[in-house]
Amino acid sequence: MKPRVLLLSTVHPATDPRIIYKIAPSLTPFYEVICAIPGANNHDKDEKIRFVILPRFRRLLPRILFCYPVLLCKCLLFRPAIVHIFVPELIPAAFLFKMLGAKVIYEVQENLYKKFSIKRYNQAIVYRRLFKIFDGYARKKFYCVFTEDAYLEEYKNLPLPHAIIHNYVSVAFVDSHAEKEGVLKSPPVFFYSGVISMERSFDTLVEALALLKIKHPEFQVHLFGKVQFDWHEAENLPHFENVKEHLTFHGYTDLREIIWYASGATAGIALLKPVADYPDSYTTKLFEYMALNLPVITSDFPLYKQVVETSGCGFCISPYDAKKLAEKFEWLIENPSLAKAMGQRGRVSAEKHYNWISEERILQCFYKNLLKS
Repeated sequence: MKPRVLLLSTVHPATDPRIIYKIAPSLTPFYEVICAIPGANNHDKDEKIRFVILPRFRRLLPRILFCYPVLLCKCLLFRPAIVHIFVPELIPAAFLFKMLGAKVIYEVQENLYKKFSIKRYNQAIVYRRLFKIFDGYARKKFYCVFTEDAYLEEYKNLPLPHAIIHNYVSVAFVDSHAEKEGVLKSPPVFFYSGVISMERSFDTLVEALALLKIKHPEFQVHLFGKVQFDWHEAENLPHFENVKEHLTFHGYTDLREIIWYASGATAGIALLKPVADYPDSYTTKLFEYMALNLPVITSDFPLYKQVVETSGCGFCISPYDAKKLAEKFEWLIENPSLAKAMGQRGRVSAEKHYNWISEERILQCFYKNLLKS
C-alpha cells in the first residue's frame, strides 16, 4: 500500500500550477495523494489525486475561524505519512499532524519578512508577530522546501534536511495545451500573466503602450491575474484612458486556458519593480513564456539577466523606463523573424535548464529520504 501524502493550502486556487499540475502529479506514482485546497469542486479532478474541498476566504481571521475546523475534521482522520503545507498560517495545524506521527514539510514560496511591506491584506502587526513566532518553530521542527536559493539567506542553520525546488516550467504540460503552430497574430498581441499591480509595473506598461500607440495604433494586451490595485489608481494614471480600450483583463484563469491565448503573441511581459523579495525571486511566468516560444521582456535584475541574456530570448530593462519598454515593443513588432528566433532560443533554454523535470527528481528524492529517516 502506498504511503499517504496530504498537500494542504487554505489560500491557493484549485488550479494552482505548482501544486496541482506539478507537485501532485509528480508524487502520484509513489504515494496516495490527497489535496485539500479551496474550491477543489471547481477543478477537473485528476483520478489519481483525491481532492478535499475547503472553504475560501480572502481575510486571514475568517480562514482561521471557519476553514480550520473544516480542514481538521476532514483531514485528521486520513493519518497521512507526510503533510506538505504551502502557507505559514497552517503551521499550527501542521503541529497537530506531527503529533499524530506525520512528517511535515513546510514550503516557503515567498520571503514574508520582506513581502509584508507591499501586502494589501493580512499585514497587521499582530499577524507579522504571530508569523515570526510560528515560522521560528516551523524552521526548527519541520522539513523545509524553498522555491528560491536566496531564501536560504533568511533560513540559516536548519536542523533538519531541506531542499530547494525551483518553480520551473513543466514543458510537457505546456505542450499538452498549446497550439502546435502558433501563427503570429495581427494586429500584435502582448501577453501578461501574474498578479497585476503597480509593484509589477502596471503604471510603466500603461505609459509605454501610450507611446507605442503613436506609431502602432492597433494592438491588444491580454492580462491574466488578480488585480491588486483600486481602479481609481489606474484611472488616475495619465495615459490610462488613452490605452484602456487595448487592455483585456481576464482575472485569475486556469493555466490551461492561458496557454491558448499565448499562441501567436508578440511577447510575454514580466516586469517587476525592485521591491520586497522580487529581485531575489524568479517570476515563474518568465519560464512559461520561454516554453511558449515567446520573446520575453522582464526586469534588469541580475537574477533575471542571467536567464534572459544568457539564453538570448528577450530584453531586460528597467521596470520604471516606459520609453525603453515602448521601444522594445516596437522592435518586436517590426522585426518578426528576429523576434521568432528569440522565442525559439528561449524554448531551447527552458527545455535544457528551466524544466520541471529536474525539480521533480529533487522532490521525489526528498520525499523518499524523508520516509526513510
